[in-house]
Amino acid sequence: MELLEHKKNIYSISVQDITDRATVNRATFYAHFEDKYAFLECWMKEKFQRKLAETLPNSSISNMSSLRTLILTIFEFLALTRQYMIRTPENSQYEPLFEIAMQKELYQLLLKWLIEESNGSVSRELVESTALVISWGILGTAVQWSRNPQNRRAEDMVRDVLVIVAAGLAPVMA
Repeated sequence: MELLEHKKNIYSISVQDITDRATVNRATFYAHFEDKYAFLECWMKEKFQRKLAETLPNSSISNMSSLRTLILTIFEFLALTRQYMIRTPENSQYEPLFEIAMQKELYQLLLKWLIEESNGSVSRELVESTALVISWGILGTAVQWSRNPQNRRAEDMVRDVLVIVAAGLAPVMA
């Protein structure tokens, strides 16, 4: 974050900048990350995981109320991310990288919850497909909203998304 504040965009941050700030050599960096993009994906994933841990106890979903909290967290996180990191044209190229990192985390969280909720009453394939569709549906809606948040309050969007998500979950919920 300090590098981002200093450089003003992600594009201009180099591996050398990262290793200097972290006080590690380039070989250590490359032992953990293939390139700057892998590092950025990991960084975003960890930021998103921390945010989820703050808002969801044990980073789990237990009912529709916690699902609503999860959806609201995603909307708020994306709004904040866009405000601080995707505010320049140079940074917009990293948006898909961040979205994919978030979707993977969201998918894993939904999959874990749906496996527990379904109790084996539906096929694993249906559970996986449901988690995939729901994770992209939530994230895609949040991404679109975050591009123009002044058009509609996050709480209103979350309410509508929750109705649609609940309907999509019905075939899998035991």
